[in-house]
Amino acid sequence: MTLPQSGTEKQAEQASQHPKTIVVMPAYNAARTLAKTYYTIPPNSYDEIILVDDASSDGTWDVANSLPITAIRHRKNRGYGGNQKTCYTRALEHGAEFVVMLHPDYQYDPTIISNLVAPLRAGEADVVLASRMLGDPLGGGMPLWKYVANKFLTRIENLALGTKFSEFHTGYRAYTRQALESVNFEANSEDFLFDNEIIVQMFLKGLRFKEIPVTTRYSFDCSSVSFGQGCVYGLGILKTIGKHFVHRTGIHRFKQFS
Repeated sequence: MTLPQSGTEKQAEQASQHPKTIVVMPAYNAARTLAKTYYTIPPNSYDEIILVDDASSDGTWDVANSLPITAIRHRKNRGYGGNQKTCYTRALEHGAEFVVMLHPDYQYDPTIISNLVAPLRAGEADVVLASRMLGDPLGGGMPLWKYVANKFLTRIENLALGTKFSEFHTGYRAYTRQALESVNFEANSEDFLFDNEIIVQMFLKGLRFKEIPVTTRYSFDCSSVSFGQGCVYGLGILKTIGKHFVHRTGIHRFKQFS
């Protein structure tokens, strides 16, 4: 005879059947904006938030520990890409079926997390990108030089890959667990180039992408690359495109794309 389940047992069973959504936040010196970002996230849009503090020199760690989130701290600064590697590794270890990366600088609209995850839940996509270019980036304060560079580099990448993305450079994305497990993201850059490399990796795997618009807010307390860093980033993207071409033609096989 099977005994009836208690209320606690039923809740546990329902929780195990519910695909877990984890929001990851790669943080560096985000003390001024972290709490504002957290409190703007709709509570019903996630199951857990994991923040990785990349050895910030301000009060990011203290703010993170004052919030009901999972906080992890790097003893030494690993860079933006290194931070994401920890974010995704921990999210997968915590049982995430859907992983959303959101910067804690309040630049991207935190209220659309459910919109990002919806195509993943419906099986319509493996990766969803929140594109600033589908919105009004200049109206949101994006510097003109950054807007022009974004459009230029995206056009080059679309020509090289045969894609039609409106933007390759958004820092607001959602992935299925299978998408993250299908690529060797640990082989990617420890810096800003990581964002671009993981898209190329997933494109080579034949994963399905979807873009949705996002509004942005640029201000003094938002993290952003300088013009000089942007030039280095742009050259790095051109290098990634070249590596992609060499890899696909079989001239040389790169570990990160295999």
